[in-house]
Amino acid sequence: MVDRETLKRELKELIITECQKEMSPDDIADDVFLFGDPAGPNLDSLDALQIAMAVQRRYGKRIEGNTETRNALASVNALADYILA
Repeated sequence: MVDRETLKRELKELIITECQKEMSPDDIADDVFLFGDPAGPNLDSLDALQIAMAVQRRYGKRIEGNTETRNALASVNALADYILA
């Protein structure tokens, strides 16, 4: 497994690619809310599904259930912690 900083960079790139966002990884702060925060990528439920599927394909971690999904996808830090757990 990669180190945490590398993983966070990969996750930002994954979010941008899977959700077709016009931004760079540097535009996403590690702790900004991914959903509903105009300072972040401001993702929606379809984006959450895309990210969950991509995480399962790439890292072998399945994100299940509404609460688990909401917690894991709260921020890049939360998603990295979920994958590394």
